[in-house]
Amino acid sequence: MDINLLLGYIGAFFIGIILGLIGGGGSILTVPILVYLLHINPVTATGYSLFVVGTSSLTGALINMRKKLVEIKVGVVFAFPAFVVVYLMRRFVIPTIPNSLFYIGSYEVTKDIAIMVFFAIVMLITSISMLTNKRENIITQVTSYQYHILFLEGILVGVIAGLVGAGGGFLIIPALVLFAKLPMKKAVATSLLIISINSLIGFMGDVATLDIDWNFLLLFSAIAVVGIFIGSYLTNFIPPKKLKKGFGWFVLLMGIYILIKELW
Repeated sequence: MDINLLLGYIGAFFIGIILGLIGGGGSILTVPILVYLLHINPVTATGYSLFVVGTSSLTGALINMRKKLVEIKVGVVFAFPAFVVVYLMRRFVIPTIPNSLFYIGSYEVTKDIAIMVFFAIVMLITSISMLTNKRENIITQVTSYQYHILFLEGILVGVIAGLVGAGGGFLIIPALVLFAKLPMKKAVATSLLIISINSLIGFMGDVATLDIDWNFLLLFSAIAVVGIFIGSYLTNFIPPKKLKKGFGWFVLLMGIYILIKELW
């Protein structure tokens, strides 16, 4: 087996463990692993990421449903606009974006570069969210459910997921706490349901436009799912808050690395 492919599968396992341990964030590594380790072009990598994130998050959501932590009604309200937008993005918008976008002097900005730069920005925002513990510090005392704001946030999450194949948990969880008055545990669990719906339906938009290596994608996703179960078990021994801080720094450095690699 090629060493890069082996490292990619190890990366998938690591993605699952992180998801199982801290309830999110691990999926942000999927695209860099696919692009830089396995040399898959960014458009295909973001499509693959939707499937990996979708199957992994669905596994986490099902585990939490058994614990009665998932608020299905809230999840559907948030997920509906998001999955419509992400499907339209993957099915119609991404394929029509030209490969060459514009020039800055003699520097050509291509679609692949633009996707990776935007992805790096998403990584930086995600890392800051982890490092500042925004989720834990949100004030939950609001007077009523604000579903119209959840709907608008769903659209924003759909755009991000459609462009870079990330779950958008850093946007979803604060919105669920603030505008749906969910306790943090339920917000994290419900976000997994939302992410799984968005990602898997968004991936359906890619089926008609991408040349998908199903053998690789199914194996990669299965390894990530195994990692989730192990990560969930490890929560009995490892404090998730400490791990989240360390992982936040790692994501921050990765985001900076991608920006430097793509722009210089």
